Amino acid sequence: MALVLSAVGLYGVIAYSVSRRTREIGVRMALGAHRSSVHRMVLRDASRLAAIGIASGLICSVGAARLLRGVLFGVRAWDLSTLMGVVTVLSIAALVASYVPARRAASVNPVDALRNE
Repeated sequence: MALVLSAVGLYGVIAYSVSRRTREIGVRMALGAHRSSVHRMVLRDASRLAAIGIASGLICSVGAARLLRGVLFGVRAWDLSTLMGVVTVLSIAALVASYVPARRAASVNPVDALRNE
């Protein structure tokens, strides 16, 4: 459930960012930016947000595991295989969640984007 919520949240943030930046994306495309460069720009922004979230989550999870180590038997703070599995799953979910807004940004028509404002 947490994975779905994080993916939906990231999708919402990136979709909102793309809708707010439609004019900027239209100007970039009018000046000669390729669709692939716009697609990469949006995916790079989403990856940066996901990396910050994953890093802060890792720090908090290791801290919480250290606190729980005294209360629960057999809890290790640095279970590397579990942490790397979670990082991999969250990274893939972040890329999937940001694909649709990136594709939408890459298909912006420069004339329509500049005309709307």
